[in-house]
Amino acid sequence: MSAARPGGPGETLAAWRAQVERGLADAVAAPAEASGAAAELLDAMRYALLGGGKRLRPLLTLAACRACGGTDEAALPAALAIEMIHAYSLVHDDLPAMDDDDLRRGRPTTHKVYGEAMAILAGDALQTRAFEVLARGPLPGATIAQQVAALAAAAGSAGMAGGQALDLAAAGRPADAAAVARIDRMKTGALLTACFEVGALAAGAPEPLRVRLVRCGILVGEAFQIQDDILDLTASTEQLGKTAGKDLAQGKATWPALVGLEAARQRTAALRDEALAELAALGTAAEPLLALVRAAVDRSS
Repeated sequence: MSAARPGGPGETLAAWRAQVERGLADAVAAPAEASGAAAELLDAMRYALLGGGKRLRPLLTLAACRACGGTDEAALPAALAIEMIHAYSLVHDDLPAMDDDDLRRGRPTTHKVYGEAMAILAGDALQTRAFEVLARGPLPGATIAQQVAALAAAAGSAGMAGGQALDLAAAGRPADAAAVARIDRMKTGALLTACFEVGALAAGAPEPLRVRLVRCGILVGEAFQIQDDILDLTASTEQLGKTAGKDLAQGKATWPALVGLEAARQRTAALRDEALAELAALGTAAEPLLALVRAAVDRSS
C-alpha cells in the first residue's frame, strides 16, 4: 500500500495509518495508578493491539467514510473500535481451545507471553474498550447507536463469533459450497463488512449508498478470507507471521480444500472485481477505498 503519487491514495493511507496508531496507543495507555495485575492486564492488551499488523479494518472504515463524503474525525472512533474488536478476536482465536497457535505477526501469541487466563481477560477488555471508545465519539447519539448495533451484530453470534463456532464444528467433516461461504461471510466477512457500514454511517450517507457499501463489504470480506486460505497453503510461516499449513492439518472447511487452488483464485478475483466495479462508480472520493480493496485481496502475506 505504498504511495502512487503525492496526494494520491497511498499518501492518504499512510497518514491514516499514523493517525490510527496514535489513537490505538491512546486507547490502551496505562494510567499512572495502574499496578499489579491491573497493570499486567493493560500490558497484555497493548501487546495484542500494538504489535503491528496492516490495520486494514480501521483504514477501510476511514476510506468508506471518505468515499461517502464524510470526515476522518467522524470515522476515527469507529475505526479504532473495529481494530480493537479484531485484536481481541485474534487473541482468543490463538488459544489452545480454538486454533491453538504460538505465532501471530511474527511474535509469540498473547497467551504464550502472558498465560491463557490473562490472554482471555485481555481479549475481553479490548472488546469492551472498543465499545467505550465508539460510544464516546463525536457523532450524534442516534448515529452512534446505529454504529454500536452494527458492530455488535458483526462481532456476535450472527457474525464473527458464530462463524468461528461453525468453523470449529466443520473441521474434519465434509462441507459443501454453501457451508464454506457461510463460514467465510460470518467468521471474517462480517467484521470487514461492518467497516464499510459504520464508515458510511459516520458520513451520514443516504440509505442507497449505505446499501451499496455494505454489498461491497460482503464481497470484499469473502474474497479476503478465500485469499487467506490460499496463502495458508502457498506462503511460508515467515511470510505470514503465523504458522502456515494449519488449515490443511486441521481439516478446515475452505474454498481451496473444496474446489482447489486455481478455482479458489478465480472466485477471489471475481468477488474483488465485482466490488471494485461497484466502488468505481463513486468517483475520486473512493480512490483510497479502491486501493485498499485491491491490496487486501491481492496480498501475498
